[in-house]
Amino acid sequence: MGAGGKGACDGCITRTPYATLVAVIMCWAGVGVFCGTMYRGVNLTLRLLQDVFKLDKGLQWVEPTQLAFVILGASMAALALMILVTAILATGATRVEVYKSSVGRVGGRIASACFIFITYILLLAWLVVLLCCIVMTTFYTLSWGVCSTDEIGWDNGVIDFYPLHFMFPEGTQKVNMQVEGQAEIKMFCKDYVQRAEVMFILSTVSCMLVVLSLVHFLMALSANYAHIRGHDKFTDLQDLNMLEITSETVNLTDRDNRYTTQEYTM
Repeated sequence: MGAGGKGACDGCITRTPYATLVAVIMCWAGVGVFCGTMYRGVNLTLRLLQDVFKLDKGLQWVEPTQLAFVILGASMAALALMILVTAILATGATRVEVYKSSVGRVGGRIASACFIFITYILLLAWLVVLLCCIVMTTFYTLSWGVCSTDEIGWDNGVIDFYPLHFMFPEGTQKVNMQVEGQAEIKMFCKDYVQRAEVMFILSTVSCMLVVLSLVHFLMALSANYAHIRGHDKFTDLQDLNMLEITSETVNLTDRDNRYTTQEYTM
């Protein structure tokens, strides 16, 4: 019983794709944190634009973009699970059992190649998302730095964003580009900027974790593709070796029959 359990445990250890498993854990952790923090950060940004700067027009793209980020994160979690399954099939003794036939080996190579292509496209997409997160984090960090300066009085201070008027929608009034008064400054700095900065810092870190997991996936998929292709050559070599052994056995049998016939004749 103990020996059987030990053998089963050793079999599980040799069949586990550790590199892909680490990448899956990194991907799920990064995607989970990213979806939560990005959703909250975009909501705070939208409320900041509406409550502080009184912007209602030209913001129709915010919610679809927010939804696209969430869909991208959910698709990443599903893709990571599928890649883990293909990695299990291409690891250890499982690879020998699954890819016995040439059709199975061709199918495994095609699946690995497709996942490599999809992962590469997703890596480019997540790099773009990472760039957006860095831009938003930089903006909120600079805004919090402005809020923390002594020149900004919380009682009668003014934060003037008119020098950045080109970033506002066309037709925005100058008075709406100024954060003036204790109530507005508190709303801008404490209620929105401080909270959103934390959200976007976490989303940037989690996005970097997802990018690293995609790099891990690319390395693991390339290795799996090479293993399946190498197993194909190994199987051909093994079949050739078995053919040679069978041929030698037939030749030895013929020779034994000849010697037996000669003894009977003598």
